[in-house]
Amino acid sequence: MTAPDPDGLLAEQLLRLTRRVHRIQKRHLERRELGITPAQSRLLRTLAHYSSPPRMADLAERLEVVPRAVTTLVDGLEAHGAVRRVPDPANRRVIRIELTDAGRETLRELRAARRAAASEILAPLGEREREQLGELLNTLVDGPTGPPCEEGPAGRPDPVEG
Repeated sequence: MTAPDPDGLLAEQLLRLTRRVHRIQKRHLERRELGITPAQSRLLRTLAHYSSPPRMADLAERLEVVPRAVTTLVDGLEAHGAVRRVPDPANRRVIRIELTDAGRETLRELRAARRAAASEILAPLGEREREQLGELLNTLVDGPTGPPCEEGPAGRPDPVEG
């Protein structure tokens, strides 16, 4: 008989929760009929964190994707009027990506959909349980405070989720 694997069970629960969160968020996004993909919504959220329009290379690095993927995402968002390409004032060869007013409105809708999804997911929990979950998730997102484990350093939090 094998011993129980509590870490394996927790890992599976986290994966299942992640999939559930994505499904529920997707449903809430579809209800709002925004016409953008989850990857495009992530790019919009990322753009919102910049104080000035970033280069596509900056977005690719922040999103941890290849630059070609950013080009495809920007093309789609530009077609929806959510972003626009603008020349860099210091170097005309450099193109920057900026949010449009329509993009900012889309971001507001995205945030509302995320809040609705979170509310649905967290409905079974009371206020104290939500506080505890928040504390536990912060601990997991921030990683260990001690030296890294033998397998390498823990992942860093995604600063663009918002």
